Amino acid sequence: MPDFDTYLSPFTWRYGTPAMRRLWSETNKRLLWRQVWVALAEVQSEYGVVKPEQAADLRRHMTEIDLPRALEIEADIQHDLMAEVRTFAGQCPVGGGTIHLGATSMDIEDNTDALRLRAGLELLLQSLSSLLQTMSLLIEKWADTPLMAFTHLQPAEPSTLGYRLALYGQDLLQDYQAIGKQASGIRGKGFKGAVGTSAAYAELLGADKLAEFEKKLSRKLDLPFFSVTSQVYPRKQDYEVVSVLAGLGASLYKLAFDLRLLQSPPIGELAEPFGEKQVGSSAMPFKRNPIRSEKINSLARFLASLPRIAWDNAAHSLLERTLDDSANRRILLPEACLAADELLRTANSIFSKLCVDEAAIARNLALYGPFAATERVLMALVKAGANRQDMHERIRSHALKAWEILSRGGENPLADDLCRDAELTEYLSEQDIRPLMVARSHLGDAPERARALAKAIQEIVKRKEF
Repeated sequence: MPDFDTYLSPFTWRYGTPAMRRLWSETNKRLLWRQVWVALAEVQSEYGVVKPEQAADLRRHMTEIDLPRALEIEADIQHDLMAEVRTFAGQCPVGGGTIHLGATSMDIEDNTDALRLRAGLELLLQSLSSLLQTMSLLIEKWADTPLMAFTHLQPAEPSTLGYRLALYGQDLLQDYQAIGKQASGIRGKGFKGAVGTSAAYAELLGADKLAEFEKKLSRKLDLPFFSVTSQVYPRKQDYEVVSVLAGLGASLYKLAFDLRLLQSPPIGELAEPFGEKQVGSSAMPFKRNPIRSEKINSLARFLASLPRIAWDNAAHSLLERTLDDSANRRILLPEACLAADELLRTANSIFSKLCVDEAAIARNLALYGPFAATERVLMALVKAGANRQDMHERIRSHALKAWEILSRGGENPLADDLCRDAELTEYLSEQDIRPLMVARSHLGDAPERARALAKAIQEIVKRKEF
């Protein structure tokens, strides 16, 4: 149970999954620090710099994290990593004196951050994979279901529910591939010392051993390294990671915003699930507010603000290194991952139980479909020899009259009016016009495109094709 008597970040207990919180926990960070130190000592033992029994002693005590002791030391020396070195060393009677040999703090911290970033992206890929699989099934299921499409938030032409969902699926598939590519490209600093020259390691091993030394550490940590660094790995990597997460946020933001519009009763076609005991409003018992979609929009806005901080860190990393990125990176990196994590968790909860009101879809199509069908009538008139501009104006005048009648609560008279217009029936009979006014058949190849995307999503996710 968190300590609610002090400030807690909502990411500590409200937002994000337990797996992502554990990844970015203080305990896990220090465990990874220790794993990096042990890997360094074990490779150094291959060169005779550290004795095998010293490296073995470090590995034996590697998991014995003692945060109270480390924080007690840090209160005196004002350096969290060195406090962990002393805590770890105090637990290792044989190997404690060899910890951190030749290293600078960022040899440990930056490799740890790279490992955490990669693991965080991999967790997000798992969640995004689930969402994409759900979306692909929904796209297939509703590929042929006609609905009224909207442009400028006004009824436009028919589409299908599956094709509309495919718009979101296509964006998310692009995010999946971008995040996968980013994860596979994560690199650590390696072991290059205070300004990236590996001078201290050259003193220990000899300059001719440095390339081989780093390769061994790269294999042991299963982490590629940048070939050139300063005291830190290039902060542009953080910017690229946070930016690709913000891109995911943009996709989910649009999806959630659209769902909020579609859940509004005047449209009412889709809705997020609403629990039997869920309360929509403290004042209005009848409310079914789209709180999950609203949360996605809220957190996605937060996520969208983070690339700017990462950009500043990259651009202001002066000469070989300054420390003015350190404090904000403690917040930036975990919260970027946790915000994306919560966005995906929430989106999965919505689309795994998405509510589709087929009656509302049919009602809206019947109400507004005749307007959309006028495009078919116009094309048929021109094919029959009519002047396109003259017919456009005739149809437009009828449509405006029909809108006026609809706005007063009447039924849409557009089809009847067109069939009675002598200028139109000079080219097309009523028997020609009536079928053209059935909007649900004016779908182009939307169903086929939707199903093709659903299949592509399933194949790419199955193969983990980045």
